[in-house]
Amino acid sequence: MSRINTNVSSLLAQRVLGQQNRTLTKSLERLSTGLSINRGADNPAGLIASENLRSEKVAISAAIGNAERADQVVNIAEGGLQEVSSLLLEVQSLVTETANDAGLSAEEKSANQLQVDSILQTIDRIANSTSFQGTKLLNGTFDFQINNQATTIADFKINAAKLEHGDTRAIEVIVTASAQHGGLFLSANAADLDLSATGNRLVFELAGSRGSREFSFASGTSLTAVTNAVNTFTSVTGVSAAVSGTGIVIKSTEFGSDQFVSLKIISDGGINDGAAAGAAAGIYTLNATDENTAVTTGSTAFSAATNPVRDIGQDVSAFINGIVATSVGKVAQVNTDFLDLQLELSDTGAQTLATISAFTITGGGATFNLGPEVNISNQVSIGIGNVAARHLGGASTGFLDDLTSGNTSNLVDGNLEAAQKIVDRAISQTSEIRGRLGAFQKNVIGSTIRSLGIALENTSAAESTIRDTDFAAETANLTRSQILVNAATNVLSIANSQPQNVLSLLG
Repeated sequence: MSRINTNVSSLLAQRVLGQQNRTLTKSLERLSTGLSINRGADNPAGLIASENLRSEKVAISAAIGNAERADQVVNIAEGGLQEVSSLLLEVQSLVTETANDAGLSAEEKSANQLQVDSILQTIDRIANSTSFQGTKLLNGTFDFQINNQATTIADFKINAAKLEHGDTRAIEVIVTASAQHGGLFLSANAADLDLSATGNRLVFELAGSRGSREFSFASGTSLTAVTNAVNTFTSVTGVSAAVSGTGIVIKSTEFGSDQFVSLKIISDGGINDGAAAGAAAGIYTLNATDENTAVTTGSTAFSAATNPVRDIGQDVSAFINGIVATSVGKVAQVNTDFLDLQLELSDTGAQTLATISAFTITGGGATFNLGPEVNISNQVSIGIGNVAARHLGGASTGFLDDLTSGNTSNLVDGNLEAAQKIVDRAISQTSEIRGRLGAFQKNVIGSTIRSLGIALENTSAAESTIRDTDFAAETANLTRSQILVNAATNVLSIANSQPQNVLSLLG
């Protein structure tokens, strides 16, 4: 048929040319943007998936930044602690030097005390000045806050505790087995040593966790004199003595399974073996559940103790918030992802089987969000205590500021033995903080950055697969579309010229 008013062939060619132009435009758009999905109509499901992956990428990148920032914070804190450690070593040297009493003049001791005062002031200044963007790091800002501390909790250290925003956490301790000293009971059957002859000697070697010492006593020596002699060397042996009835109780100065008392009779001097307080004279162990009571059976005669009679202490056994605690002496500790703390029980608390409401953690700590999601599972919390001189040390040993002029452990006229114990404790505490921060950097921050980097790489690859243009395939599509557009254009030109053929019919 030949029509003029409606050129169907032209309409067909126009439609096909429009389709090919749209395909060509789409290829040009994908090649120019580098994206195969530029709007929802391109691939609705793919757009949803790629946007979710983009969200994950942004969150992972932010988490990596958080971890790197946490690393910077810890680096600054570590720098301050390193200087405190160096200063504490200098104090240790001064204390030991000053103990050489006869070798130092009063002026030299005063000069050493001036150095200690200056060092302690510097430690306080470091504690108050070490900061990150104005936030103090070593003055207790990032320590944990508690309330309602039980009287049976002598000391505590909270290393980490995860808390939901605004939450608190009650700490409950269940003591299931008491802490014990290593101890023995020496029944002498009298208030004085009753040896078989006036010239005889009771000679024994007494040992503890710190060392040993040999003692020798004549017949008629009072039990009080024996205990005084033993206690003179308590700092050497780690063992103390006390009169109990017609005998002597010998105990380790500390609690725990690493403490012991060992007694070896070198010469019994023919000590009287008569009955005393319902039991024959001799060496007895202490009750496993009540160390204030001797076991009245199974004694060892003095004459038979040529091999050492030994008793070992016992660590407290406890649960903390339902978790079995690791214990040393009176100290119990738990370390989980949500709670890392150490408790030192009082003597009463460590020796009484009971449930203790220790305290309630109300907040605090340095919290870092090291995961792409904001929730408690992706957060880590670490406590950084106050390292000022008044906080380094402990309730049982004293604190570092006791070494300042005029205080009980000063270097001029104070107790230097106590001073050294305080400094040892302060060095140990500072080293523990540095060790925890180092472990946090290496095992938490370092591994987090590495794992997040891998996650970012894989997420980016997944998002790229869905959203990015495949240039090899798209350039092929572009070439095809260009050819088809050219062909459609030529066909349209032919279709538009067809109505002119009607003119030939009109002559």
